Amino acid sequence: MSDNLLGPAEVRALAADLDIRPRKALGQNFVVDANTVRRIAAAAALTADDVVLEVGPGLGSLTLAMLPLVESVVAVEIDSTLAAALPRTVARRTPQLVERLQVVADDALRITSLPVEPTALVANLPYNVAVPVVLHLLAVLPTLQRGLVMVQAEVADRLTAAPGSRVYGAPTVKLAWWAEARRAGPVPRAVFWPVPNVDSGLVSFARRTPPSTTASRGEVFAVIDAAFAQRRKTLRAALSGWAGSSAAAEAALLGSGVDPATRGEQLDVAAFARIAERKQP
Repeated sequence: MSDNLLGPAEVRALAADLDIRPRKALGQNFVVDANTVRRIAAAAALTADDVVLEVGPGLGSLTLAMLPLVESVVAVEIDSTLAAALPRTVARRTPQLVERLQVVADDALRITSLPVEPTALVANLPYNVAVPVVLHLLAVLPTLQRGLVMVQAEVADRLTAAPGSRVYGAPTVKLAWWAEARRAGPVPRAVFWPVPNVDSGLVSFARRTPPSTTASRGEVFAVIDAAFAQRRKTLRAALSGWAGSSAAAEAALLGSGVDPATRGEQLDVAAFARIAERKQP
């Protein structure tokens, strides 16, 4: 293509050269539409000072769109064949930008640091691990200030839901601990190879200060997990195991200003933090 981005023919040719097929086990669906990657790069509002973390770059469609816009891209790729091929692809298509790329051949869920300090996460995330990847990276990479990720549409709805929504759940609240999130548009199935059997969506997030609390993040997340493990139950019942008894759960709820008859999907992250503070030793 004239602007060095990858179209359907280029993606399939690269895959053929590498003798690979997208692997369902790794959640691989490669973007084959150049207009889509341009749109994602634009929606991410990247600047020349940004160091972008891209998880699962695959054959490099989005990587090629971002490299001209930023200081550098560090790409974390679990597939060793794709990790080895990405620098060669960039060198062939945009040789003047190859020094802006660093590739880390690893599982994003296992990394605790990177050779650079990323400021933004922009990625077409593997659908089967999208939520844990985002939460893990926000936890271990404090310089990560914002992001734009492509995920399964129902996951996008869940991550950006408001309290009281039917799809509001533990992932929503845990992301809210770290960041403010919003939907940033749909992505049609036809832009992928292979075409997935689910719709996709973009989620934009910006890091914010966690709620002010004396409880640790682990303690707050334990309350969240307990509340949503039995989401049809009232919090008095759902938190009885966490608190040690229904009476202890009721005391913690009342002490934090929460009606014990409330259900977890009605509370924001600050309320869960207040409850965590009230657990008796």
